[in-house]
Amino acid sequence: MATHNGHHSFYNLIFNGFFKFVDPEDAHHLGAFVVKMAGFPGIRSIKHAFSKPVPELHVQALGLHFDSPFGMAAGFDKDVKMVSGLYALGFGHVEVGTLTAHSQPGNPRPRLFRLIPDRALINRMGFNNGGAAAAVPRLKKLRQLKHRPVIGVNIGKSRITEVEDAVDDYLISTKLLAGLADYLVVNVSSPNTPGLRGLQELSQLKPLLSQVKEAAGNTPLLVKIAPDLTTEQIHEIAKLAVDIKLDGIIATNTTISREGLVSDSKKVELIGAGGLSGAPLAARSLEVLKEIRAVVPQEMCIISVGGIETAEQIQERLDAGATLVQGYSAFIYNGPMWAVKMNRGLKKLAQKR
Repeated sequence: MATHNGHHSFYNLIFNGFFKFVDPEDAHHLGAFVVKMAGFPGIRSIKHAFSKPVPELHVQALGLHFDSPFGMAAGFDKDVKMVSGLYALGFGHVEVGTLTAHSQPGNPRPRLFRLIPDRALINRMGFNNGGAAAAVPRLKKLRQLKHRPVIGVNIGKSRITEVEDAVDDYLISTKLLAGLADYLVVNVSSPNTPGLRGLQELSQLKPLLSQVKEAAGNTPLLVKIAPDLTTEQIHEIAKLAVDIKLDGIIATNTTISREGLVSDSKKVELIGAGGLSGAPLAARSLEVLKEIRAVVPQEMCIISVGGIETAEQIQERLDAGATLVQGYSAFIYNGPMWAVKMNRGLKKLAQKR
């Protein structure tokens, strides 16, 4: 274990001595470079041999085989450029995107902020991505790799598309991407695209999901929901998912709440709008998971995401009924060895049972 703690403190030194002072989005690009390097074929095979999760951690879900229950949440690899690298770093699946029918630059910078005392992030990226069509060749190439993670593809509404035309917008992306995705996710829960969260209303959600499901064919389809829904709304969406035979639910996206933060409230106020992710989301995310699990059948896949930092938390989500678990924000704070550490922690916990 000494090496791990050694690595962690080494990353802490780099984070506190360097990354902390760099604009978070610039730091993300630097980090992305390191992740991509881990995905270069020669490095990848060495790295993966070292980071490969043990057989005890394997999960069968969505008709797919996962090396580990732990994966990378959407939003980190928006344009399908880091999948091999993230796999080499120990993630069992990578959810790419959010991809939109039209390429878009996202919101003006700065749009990603760290709340270091809270181990949290606030982002108002606004689905910056090169568009669904541009991702197609990259996904095709990845599908040919012998060693790759399960690839989820997360799709959202283009900003230029009016909310009343949302279904057609999602259908463009679905038709391009469904056949190349191991599973597809309809994102109706980012707070950073005007009107998007309104699509969680049942009257809007039912036609959207029904039509995307039809267009997606045999590709497993999930919907990603916000943590800011009421219990009643969560139950309604969960029941809808069962009724229209969705394959699963991802809970949750970022929150617009700013409650219970230790960061200076003036600083938080100055940051302004955006979705909060990271440690402060953990309790709510766990609650939403339990609410969904109470409604949907045991075999329905629930991917739990929000505030995950430790292997114990991953295990807690699995015990509470999650099929798979995702992280993102803690990767920024813990560095590239985080997923390996999570898988090793899970293995230890499994051996204790």
